[in-house]
Amino acid sequence: MSNSHYEFFDLLRLEKLEGLNLRKFAINNQSETVRHYFNMLSTFIHLEPGVKAALDRFIQLKAEMDDYKRIDNMIRLLNEMGCEKFITDLHSVLDSYGQVGNWREAAAYARQVKEELYDFYMHLRSARRTAKPDILSDGELSLNDYIYYLDEEEANRKPYILAVDDSPVILQSVSAVLSDDYKVFTLPKPLELEKVLQKLTPDLFLLDYKMPDINGFELVPIIRKHKEHQETPIIFLTSVGTVDNVTAALALGACDFAVKPFKPEILREKIAKHIVKRNAL
Repeated sequence: MSNSHYEFFDLLRLEKLEGLNLRKFAINNQSETVRHYFNMLSTFIHLEPGVKAALDRFIQLKAEMDDYKRIDNMIRLLNEMGCEKFITDLHSVLDSYGQVGNWREAAAYARQVKEELYDFYMHLRSARRTAKPDILSDGELSLNDYIYYLDEEEANRKPYILAVDDSPVILQSVSAVLSDDYKVFTLPKPLELEKVLQKLTPDLFLLDYKMPDINGFELVPIIRKHKEHQETPIIFLTSVGTVDNVTAALALGACDFAVKPFKPEILREKIAKHIVKRNAL
């Protein structure tokens, strides 16, 4: 495949994706290059819509030989990728459909795996990168060496903090207070949080409680539905530090709160405490 069609993926993001065991794959396939592995991920993205349509026809009990071939090709690709998560269910779809009287069982397997496969597909799509990292050169770097390089880069980077507040003044203040120790990303439009989480994996969230379009409490389920953020620390920034609000925030899964206008040293202390706890997990 030529460089013009060569796609790139955020492997650190994919490491958190259930079904891919990148480290095990890299160890077991020492000669595997980044280019080849990324091309397999791209092939999966290309094949998945056709496989999804084939599974729909199995669900409707209208599958044809081409649908068998599409699923069989996907099974071989998943096996090559070292992704065993969907292989058993896809085999069950084919095996059950081929047995007299088991069509409805095949349809049940197809219905189950279709949604899981699509979720996996969407995570792969969201992990695509638009630019080639300098370290990759022509893509012939081994996958194992690339993972080692990313580990070193990850260990040395500043933790990421995403601050969500509709007030530009507060966001500027947060950034000024924290930028020496953290990489601070600011979001003045909370309704765009989902879009941001497709591209960024924060180590901690700072959420304003009271905003006009959506309040901070309503942002928590959006964060927690991402597997990589089910334990990520969330600190609320609120001008209303009542017992009820604090209790509600903690019940939703927040780890702490800071009352505005906050004191810089207190905010830094709270963040440092929870970032350390997070890194120790």
